Amino acid sequence: MPAPRLRPAAALALVAALAALGLGPAATPAAAATVPVGAGSHSDTRPPGTSGPTTNTGTPVTPKVTAAAQGRPVPTNDWWSSLAFQRYGDNPYSTPMYGHPLTYQATAAGLDVGYPTSPAVVGEGRQYEYAHKRDLTIGLTGLNAPDTKVDGWSDWTVTPYWSDGARTLRTTIGHGMPFVYAKGSGGDARVTTASAPAVFADQGNVLGITVAGHHYALFAPTGADWNIAGSTLTAGLAGKDYFSVAVLPSPEALATFRTYAYSFVTGSTVNWSSSQGTVRATYTLSTEAKEGTERGTLQALYRHQWLHTTDALTPYTYVSPRGTMKVRAAASFTTAQKAAPVLPALPRAAGTDTARLRGYLNEVANASDPFSGAVDTYWTGKALGKLAQLVPVADQIGEGAVRDRLLGLIKGRLQEWFTAGGAAEFSYDRTWKTLTGYPASYGSDTELNDHHFHYGYYVYAAAIVAQYDPGWAADSAWGGMVKTLVRDTANPSRTDAAYPFLRGFDVYAGHSWASGHQGFAAGNNQESSSESTNLSAALVLWGAATGDTGLRDLGSYLLTTEGEAIAQYWFDADQQVFPASFGRDTAGMVWGSGAAYATWWTANPEEIHGINVLPVTGGSLHLGGHKEAVRRNLAEMERENGGPAVEWRDLLWEFRSLADPAAAKAQWDAGHASYTPEAGESRAHTYHWITTLDTLGAPDPAVTADLPTAAVFTKGTTRTYAAHNHGSTTRTVTFSDGRTLSVPARSTATATGPGSTDPDPQPPAGNTFQLRTGGTLTTATGGTEGADVLLSAQGANHDGTPYRPLVYEARGVHAALRPGAATAFRLQVDAGTAVGLGQQARVSYDLTGDGTFERTETYHYFATDPVTGWEDYTAARGLKSATGTLGDLRGGTVRLEVWSAIGNGDSRLRTGADRSVVVIPYG
Repeated sequence: MPAPRLRPAAALALVAALAALGLGPAATPAAAATVPVGAGSHSDTRPPGTSGPTTNTGTPVTPKVTAAAQGRPVPTNDWWSSLAFQRYGDNPYSTPMYGHPLTYQATAAGLDVGYPTSPAVVGEGRQYEYAHKRDLTIGLTGLNAPDTKVDGWSDWTVTPYWSDGARTLRTTIGHGMPFVYAKGSGGDARVTTASAPAVFADQGNVLGITVAGHHYALFAPTGADWNIAGSTLTAGLAGKDYFSVAVLPSPEALATFRTYAYSFVTGSTVNWSSSQGTVRATYTLSTEAKEGTERGTLQALYRHQWLHTTDALTPYTYVSPRGTMKVRAAASFTTAQKAAPVLPALPRAAGTDTARLRGYLNEVANASDPFSGAVDTYWTGKALGKLAQLVPVADQIGEGAVRDRLLGLIKGRLQEWFTAGGAAEFSYDRTWKTLTGYPASYGSDTELNDHHFHYGYYVYAAAIVAQYDPGWAADSAWGGMVKTLVRDTANPSRTDAAYPFLRGFDVYAGHSWASGHQGFAAGNNQESSSESTNLSAALVLWGAATGDTGLRDLGSYLLTTEGEAIAQYWFDADQQVFPASFGRDTAGMVWGSGAAYATWWTANPEEIHGINVLPVTGGSLHLGGHKEAVRRNLAEMERENGGPAVEWRDLLWEFRSLADPAAAKAQWDAGHASYTPEAGESRAHTYHWITTLDTLGAPDPAVTADLPTAAVFTKGTTRTYAAHNHGSTTRTVTFSDGRTLSVPARSTATATGPGSTDPDPQPPAGNTFQLRTGGTLTTATGGTEGADVLLSAQGANHDGTPYRPLVYEARGVHAALRPGAATAFRLQVDAGTAVGLGQQARVSYDLTGDGTFERTETYHYFATDPVTGWEDYTAARGLKSATGTLGDLRGGTVRLEVWSAIGNGDSRLRTGADRSVVVIPYG
């Protein structure tokens, strides 16, 4: 029997208080079993027989925080969550935490610190890790604390706290921070090293040491002095209570780091915006000058950050599991990225047979159990997502009855979950300040795992309902409960007393974490990055459908940021992150210490690759931004699988279509008659997706729009522009290439136009040079198709240095430099079935034809797959190095060199018939 509701007066007061937060109603009243939220409700008492957060043996736990942090919503699912969530009864301190470049673990004596720089490949070659290994411990003389608590936190920093009654220690640590800032009382500063340190600098209160090949600097207050006794280093604090320790890129960096050693970080904040197709984010550290006046600091940027900033960086770098980190000397930096596109569904296309699609839609709408027996939050969510994907598809082809049947199913199931007291409900935990759905699954209750995975499906389904029934989505109706799920998983407010800021999303790491407690030696982890971005895309659609531009832009920031993190850290898109010893093109799971070619439940390659694809929606288009990575990913899957996909073939067909739509369509044509759809998929959606992209072409990331719900597709030399307008009046959408599109209210519109930069560049005539066998570059089109042999690297590494190259030249070129333009190329290469080959290109410009090349550009090499067939090596691989300066060509020479950078076999380079081209930045 449902528990009694709040009296109307109490409910109104509650609604008013939460409305001030800008996120609608929901709350934690003091004495109520059912909390009304618009037309829905959640409980604040768990259903009988269920559990909340526990240790691994089932003992209930509460957040491990100091009095100063009591009452604040604890950000579970973070890189440091084991400080607050004691998963193991015999460990009241923490498990290893991976801040990068430093790693940490709390112990009774203080904070263990390491800087792992050499990867190990473990698990039968399935995982690489830069595992935490203690170099030193930061503490106080005599400190022996019974536990470690959390004293405070900000967007990516945390302050652990130790006290044994006589001594108290606080340290501030964070992502990208080479410093550990310590404040202590009751004892001298003490640093103990794992082995006897080598001292390379002794300046009294500043000490430089090397431990296990890593260089550290110890900074005590002015007037103090470090004393060395074997592996123990101590310093009185000269009447002060602070000291700091830093890991140095090299001993020579000591003077630079000394400049910032007393500028203590006190907090971290990210601010984002999304406008005109660009997502900007500014990452700022607040500081306090303990000595002097310096308020700046040093920050190490991850790859996904420094790729997208124009802010000045120092020459200093660090090793990390995410590739090279680059250091900035300032308290803030800003990134700017092209916004990831989101559509409620792919637009209607001529290649989709309406009658056939109608039949597939009816299969789902008329199924005896459209929810396939789902009862818990995760499987119910997947079923909701499957139905929601089909609502706009049915609407496109005029199947209003099917559309409304699907909407009715979605509303009915959401409303069941959004009403407390039934077989399924959401329950608020006042202690942990989280909303848990019961029946729970996969540790979403006892470990606070995966809330963003599960609830993202609910928000996505609700966004589709809101598109067709705005009244249903009002705060006073069911929208209040949708926003409550958003507050639990992706709360943009730092002052909300009921839920933490962005629970699962790590703003500095650039992606979410799945484990609520982070209780692993390898740190935290996330497997299904695509289910994380499903929530972000859902926020874009929900915000657009309800007019909440704040949530819409939050979704755009999360999706765009995590999309780049996925490309780099799950798919190694630039092949600059995974260690060479790992030998993989894909990770199924990212850990704090590294990544694994694995899932939690199976070693089947289809699931390892597919888990970071599902669910395929109009929010998946960002995956098409790195087409070479998609091809490598699928080639690896087929190698590991012993052939094409069988179990999850629909997901992987859809994934392939983001890079090679025609190939995906061919696979559908050959295999659609005898497969079982993945649980969150349907034949209707797969058929619509594949035939639409086969008609329109793959996503074109080169063009953005001034509306988040817009996308561009390219096939050959034709672009298709698509946008959905959730508003109530016609809107003109402007694309970054100057094209405009008028979109009627509450509709999707499309238009076509010429031009393409991805995957087949079509620049202005006169600056595109075709490769011809014999070493010629020519602006003439056509020609006879051929292929030149790229001789083997003979097992040596020639990365950056031409070795037996193919050379192609155009001489006597007259052309004016186009400001802001850059060299581009598409070189079609094939390694056949050879493994481990990589081709590299260098483009050089002799401006006057006198034999001196004033500009030379060397590009990162391209690793070909061992599957027969041409692959596109493009300038998108990025510059490895560049020397000199471009200017106008006055009878100049353009030279292309292509060679085998790695490998022990020959490969081929396609020539003639416009197959391989170089595009120079000239008019």
